[in-house]
Amino acid sequence: MFIDTIYRSNKTEIMDDFSMKGELLRDTLDKLGNINKWLGGNRVTLSGIKRLLKGKPKDKTYTIIDLGCGHGDILRLIADFGRKQGYKFKLIGIDANQDAIDYATELSTNYPELVFENKDIFSEDFQKMDYDIALATLFLHHFKTNELEVLLKQLASKAKLGLVINDLHRSEIAYGLFKLLSLVISNQMIIDDGLTSILRAFKREDLENLSKNLNLKSEIHWKWAFRYQWLIKK
Repeated sequence: MFIDTIYRSNKTEIMDDFSMKGELLRDTLDKLGNINKWLGGNRVTLSGIKRLLKGKPKDKTYTIIDLGCGHGDILRLIADFGRKQGYKFKLIGIDANQDAIDYATELSTNYPELVFENKDIFSEDFQKMDYDIALATLFLHHFKTNELEVLLKQLASKAKLGLVINDLHRSEIAYGLFKLLSLVISNQMIIDDGLTSILRAFKREDLENLSKNLNLKSEIHWKWAFRYQWLIKK
């Protein structure tokens, strides 16, 4: 079946319902975390952080915020990296779903450097936050281009070191491969949202145009499995 990936889809995902809670949400977050780990997605985010921290002193505390943090798996990975490498991190997970925040907090009791907050990223409260690095992993594709321009402009002006964006490559091949992968996924919400996510995601020229329009200093790298690592530096 032919899938048109020329333009970004405006179709919404089930996960966009921030009132979702309970076992379905938690099972979905758990399985998404496993899929992201299996396909190497976590490494894409972590390697971006390493690039922004390269040559920076370890005797100061770096504040890293994770937008759309879900159940906090990436922040726990970063905390482990920081402990191993001697960095001092203050890690803040931001999510609009309160149940996701509660679940992330439950899973992170052994990580005092982590906190999780229920915030609207377009709110005045969020705009007052200070941070060194902002992370957006499989997050930006949830927004329309005009919303992205507002958000990226704000993040780029506030982040002292930069942004690490890890998002999907919109392509027919990625769509087809995910359909094959869905044969072994037992969660229908992940299947439906996963296919929609690919159609809402980005081609390289989408990211290049955003960088150009906002005058951002950035690097775009294609990564397996059909990801873009987009680093926005100060």
